[in-house]
Amino acid sequence: MITAHQYQLRPNQEQASQFDDWLSLLRMQYNWTRAERFNWFESNRSPVNSCSLVSCSIAPIVKQPDYYWQKKELLNTKKLFPEYAGIHSQVLLNCIERVKKALERYIKADSSGKHSGKLRFKGRGRNHSFTYTQMKQDCIKGNRITLPKIGDVKIILDRPIPDGFKIKTATIVFAADGYYVTLTWQDEAVPVISRDFYPEKLVGIDMGLNEVLNTSEADTGLIPQFARKAGQVKKRLNKSVYRKKKGSNRRGETVKRWSRHHQKVARQGKDFHYKTAQPLLDRYDLIGFEDLNVKGWAKTRFAKSILDAGWSEFLAIVACNAQSAGKMTIAVHLNGTTQNCSSCGTRIPKTMTNRWHSCHLCGLELDGDVNAAINVKNFAVGGRVIKASLCVSYVDAGLAQKSTLYSSTS
Repeated sequence: MITAHQYQLRPNQEQASQFDDWLSLLRMQYNWTRAERFNWFESNRSPVNSCSLVSCSIAPIVKQPDYYWQKKELLNTKKLFPEYAGIHSQVLLNCIERVKKALERYIKADSSGKHSGKLRFKGRGRNHSFTYTQMKQDCIKGNRITLPKIGDVKIILDRPIPDGFKIKTATIVFAADGYYVTLTWQDEAVPVISRDFYPEKLVGIDMGLNEVLNTSEADTGLIPQFARKAGQVKKRLNKSVYRKKKGSNRRGETVKRWSRHHQKVARQGKDFHYKTAQPLLDRYDLIGFEDLNVKGWAKTRFAKSILDAGWSEFLAIVACNAQSAGKMTIAVHLNGTTQNCSSCGTRIPKTMTNRWHSCHLCGLELDGDVNAAINVKNFAVGGRVIKASLCVSYVDAGLAQKSTLYSSTS
């Protein structure tokens, strides 16, 4: 199992200056590596026996730059620019690897047939991290972490180091309130997930816009709406930034306040999600939820409320924490979860404004969101699994009829 913990760093003035220099040099290295890749495409996109209607390059045909070719070119880079010799070799190689992976995502489509955006040049201040791909196991001693070619940096160990885990990578991240280090830990042990659950250990959840979620046990909680409540502060800071001259010290200080404001709102939301997810994981062994198309919903008139609720982040936290705890999460197809009756299965059409479920056939009367949560629970334990993994199992609710509620998953 692989996990990651983030700790705050307290570098001295010299170390902070070295971090800034490395980020600036790596930004230029990233831009140069990106330019080599796309310049080759521009020079060789036309066949040898014809010219392009847009443009035709007369540059000589050269070998296509790839990861290994650009890795060898680092030797010439260090000779021409001696300041790059002061950067650790793993950090430089990781910079080239980032370009390689980003270009692969741009050229090749993902499983859904979509491509990522074209690589852009990084402007000044747009590079915020660099990575050591290998770290010594004894790099942390007391309240100090040893970073190659930088030295011992003070670290705030606000959480204990997990026992039995080995340090794999270390990523230095520049945030609005200082520097952080993200340590990746690996353990050979894999959590054991039991497939036999007690009836009271199963639950289905339905995400909402007014309530953060509704469970099949009729438990709920209001969404704090941190982003919406902080909208006036954000508006005032935006005006303050754009009224000041670009490049001035006062504009820079205002941008820092603007960044810290956004960081605070994001942390408030994440903290709320963790505190909401933990009681679910403590109480239940199997959690079912809808496989929501959050990107599609975010293009509707409910976009601000959906993004403020943070559905994707909350469900990701529940799934990953369940994996660490040896429990199971199941995502079901959302067809039928809202409209069907959880008691008899009859389809009862509802609108977005109609939040009450009333079945004319069996007489069931309850909140519509609770009815949807019960349907999610039924589909999770009685549906046909079409994709399963250690962290999340996907169930097709459209193929699941009303089945035995407390049957064990297979």
